[in-house]
Amino acid sequence: MSALRAQTRDVFRERVSKAFSHLIVEPEMLDQLGPAIASGRAMFLYGPPGNGKSVMGEGIGRVLGGDIYVPYAIDVDGHIITMYDPINHDRLDADEHDTTSIIAAAPSDRRWVRIRRPVVMVGGELTLDQLDLTFNPLARFYEAPLQLRANGGVFLVDDFGRQRIRPDELLNRWIVPLESRVDFLTLHTGRKFETPFNVFIVFATNLQPESLADEAFLRRIPYKILAKDPTVDEYCKIFELNCRKRGLPFDKVMVEYLDRRYYQPRKLQMRACHPRDLVEQVVDICRYQKREVVITRELLDAACGSYFLEESDSQGAGA
Repeated sequence: MSALRAQTRDVFRERVSKAFSHLIVEPEMLDQLGPAIASGRAMFLYGPPGNGKSVMGEGIGRVLGGDIYVPYAIDVDGHIITMYDPINHDRLDADEHDTTSIIAAAPSDRRWVRIRRPVVMVGGELTLDQLDLTFNPLARFYEAPLQLRANGGVFLVDDFGRQRIRPDELLNRWIVPLESRVDFLTLHTGRKFETPFNVFIVFATNLQPESLADEAFLRRIPYKILAKDPTVDEYCKIFELNCRKRGLPFDKVMVEYLDRRYYQPRKLQMRACHPRDLVEQVVDICRYQKREVVITRELLDAACGSYFLEESDSQGAGA
């Protein structure tokens, strides 16, 4: 069994709750995420924009936790492929040895680097070329593709369906690896070789999954989890959390005012990102005016005036 699959066996409710404790996530959602993470298989996170799908994808990395070792580079028939990526890999210091021991510690293998379990995120900039080896003709070495660098961790495809490549091209590229857990890469010489596809793939999208993939692919992703709009009570909790982060007092009356003044008359849908964005705008306004930062109706009106669209049939601002 792979290291990642072995790690997911230890996923349980308390661990999932702790990993998402910095967010307001309803228990029913956590109970859906838990089994999906424990399966070690790919999942769709879908729903309206601004409800925290990207942050949830990052939270999966917190659930898995731990650290792993990756090689700086690998050799395939004399061809060097760089693996360690300082952008996507969070390097950890080497283990400290007991200096009081009279027995010298074994030297570490300098071919490997210890990192936090990787969480590689890509968005609309993703191209098909980034999923294959990149050859540098001057330096005469290859750079590993993104999914290989994410091995042992999470690969989050954010805003899936809005990439520079068509969804079906990306899905066809991964339809075999998702089933067999191995991938095949090709050197510029034409030599093909097998690599592990030991990656937890998360597709985050605000589009309907069935509009992005056919039945053959969807069956390979057994978990499709909807990130719903928050209820008024959840919206209050998110608002309070963001006030607390800013060191501001929270008054539930302000949320009731927003609901009565903006959401209900304009038929706006509450999004999980709205409290954060509105609080930040209030802070910006107070700084601009050189006044004490507080949450008032006047300041919320000013923030909403530049945040929400004026059309009465607007569905609210996205993330």
